[in-house]
Order: sequence, then C-alpha cells, then structure tokens
Amino acid sequence: MGKKVLLVGWHPSVVNYAKWPGLTPEKLEKALRADEAKLNGLGYDAAIGFIFSGDTATDQVVAALKDTPYDVVLIGAGVRKDDDHFEVFERLVNAVHEHAPGARIAFNTGPTDSDAAVQRWA
Repeated sequence: MGKKVLLVGWHPSVVNYAKWPGLTPEKLEKALRADEAKLNGLGYDAAIGFIFSGDTATDQVVAALKDTPYDVVLIGAGVRKDDDHFEVFERLVNAVHEHAPGARIAFNTGPTDSDAAVQRWA
C-alpha cells in the first residue's frame, strides 16, 4: 500500500450551505468520496477524517493521528477558507504539527482537487 493520507474536513451534515451556493450535502459527500477513491486509485492509502464541530474537531483529528501514522494530512478548504472556522483551522494545523510531526500538511482549494494537493507533498 502507498503513503497514508488523512483527508480532514467537515461532515456534510454540519456544513452551512448558505455560504457555498449550489453545494448540497449529497454533492459534497459524492465529491469527497470521489477524491478519496481517486487517491486510492493513484496508489495512496487515503481515508476521510470527518469533523463534526469546532469543539470536537481537534480531539477527533488527534485520535485519528494516534491510531495511524499518516504521511500526509490534508485539511480541507471548507475549514481553511471559512473565516468562521479560522480558529478551528489553526488548532488543526497545530494538532497535526504536534501529533504527526513527520507528516506533510496539505491544503486543497475545494472538494475535487485533493489529489493535486496530496501529490504536491507526498
């Protein structure tokens, strides 16, 4: 199996879709699963690590990092690009830095280009 990749992002059930016109829970889920499948098809061992709230996001990611030694951790654009979640983004970056110091940190621009982000850093 290839390099291990964790894709961190909001679970489709908790996203504020008013901020993302045209996006629905179904479209987001489909795009995220397609990104995961594409990475696996490219030889990576990719897994999605959904987060459910700002209050629990760090603990969820730390638990995933303790379970598996990841080579790349991608923090999704839904976390990074939403000013309402900027502190969550900062906490996640620092959690990855602390709990997976050997992992590369990557960022996508949306739910369809994670493969390019991972390939930049894997």
